[in-house]
Amino acid sequence: MEEKPQHGSLGGLVAGVREEYESGRTKELEWRKAQLGGLIRMITEEEDAIFDALHDDLGKHRVESFRDELGVLAKSVRNTLQNLKKWASPEKVDVPLISFPCNARVVPEPIGVVLIFSCWNLPIGLALEPLSGAIAAGNAVVLKPSEFAPSTAAFLAANIPKYLDAKAVKVVQGGAELGEELMSTDGQVLFTGNARVGRIIMTKAAKHLTPVALELGSKCPCIVDCLDSKRECQVAVNRIIGAKWSTCAGQACVAIDYILVEEQFAPFLIELLKSTLKRFFTEPEYMARILNEKHFHRLTNLIEDDQVKSSIVHGGNADPKTLWIEPTIVLNPPLDSDIMMEEIFGPLLPIITVKKTEDCIAFLKSKPKPLAIYAFTNNEKLKQRIVAETSSGSVLFNDAIVQYGLDSVPFGGIGESGFGQYHGKYTFELFSHRKAVVRRSLLVEFMFRYPPWDEYKMGMLRRVFRFDYVSLVLALLAFWLLGIRR
Repeated sequence: MEEKPQHGSLGGLVAGVREEYESGRTKELEWRKAQLGGLIRMITEEEDAIFDALHDDLGKHRVESFRDELGVLAKSVRNTLQNLKKWASPEKVDVPLISFPCNARVVPEPIGVVLIFSCWNLPIGLALEPLSGAIAAGNAVVLKPSEFAPSTAAFLAANIPKYLDAKAVKVVQGGAELGEELMSTDGQVLFTGNARVGRIIMTKAAKHLTPVALELGSKCPCIVDCLDSKRECQVAVNRIIGAKWSTCAGQACVAIDYILVEEQFAPFLIELLKSTLKRFFTEPEYMARILNEKHFHRLTNLIEDDQVKSSIVHGGNADPKTLWIEPTIVLNPPLDSDIMMEEIFGPLLPIITVKKTEDCIAFLKSKPKPLAIYAFTNNEKLKQRIVAETSSGSVLFNDAIVQYGLDSVPFGGIGESGFGQYHGKYTFELFSHRKAVVRRSLLVEFMFRYPPWDEYKMGMLRRVFRFDYVSLVLALLAFWLLGIRR
């Protein structure tokens, strides 16, 4: 059932998908609902197979897989199915009284063919969440799963044709060469991955003026303020660990990359992190493994730097045979070291101390705009400053990562962390064109719209653009009366 196009045949595959779109079938509301229903059935009926694929690729525990991928995804698709008729309906908008009789609507229409390049760290969610929005918007889709999660890619290629329209939704498998060939075709692109490949995608897309949305990584900071009680501190640490080590072992674009904390509070925070890690990860299987040897060595090299190694206050052990790296905490590594210059994307957590929590604002402003900023604080003034004075894809107070699971807020980056937003209705809108449709009558006509020009017409136009209808009516009446007298 899987699509493995040979060299030169990918263009034909995309052309076939485009034919399906041009037939008009994918625009029908019932077709869209049927595809969303098929996705829900696949997630439900093939749950065990999905768990097995995610464990094969990343060593994920089935509960983690359900929490981060299947549960979130099923909720999102059901939300889309429930709201689809409303989202797809024309939206009536206001028009100026001067245009009477007139009405205007914004009509969402599908883009056409959507090309989805998904990533390996959340290989089910990052493939099927955008897919659900693309088909909900009435598009045909070509999905390329990451070759670095081969079991999941094989699952998607084998099962999507069973549950969805196999002519309008295609799955193609392959590496970078196939990805480049796919980009030589024409279709709106959603790419999830790193900035290096994102730049290649943008360059390729420019040839066809193809719309592109990029979901890229970044160094997501977490500010930890001095909280009011031991219980609040414990809750904060629970959530920090969940957003660092419990989500694909930190191999997630929205994972906490590093912590900023006041010097005086750092020792207490570190001890609380250590004790909670010990309670949470009583078995190795409760944390995912590193993707592959290449990423394993990249991560271990980050902490083998002499200056970084001397800063390790917890962990640091690793097993190349099992691709396991112990949750590791590093206190005040050099800011110009690789661990502080690169996105970590793994179970290593630098903690950077500052004199005062407010100093974090200047620190963040000096860095590239991240996908998310997290802050654990009860200080309302600090919260207001973070929102007003920093820029990021999202800001979350007193928790981390959970914004990814909310259908009611957009998910996406800014600047080097990407552009384009999706999740819930925002996915539908990402893959839709909002077409303006205006209907007017031939009954009323104002000749001051047209030459030959004079100051009278200038005056009338000024009244129109100020919406000064009383003055406009009086001027028209005066002009009419003057015409009668003449």
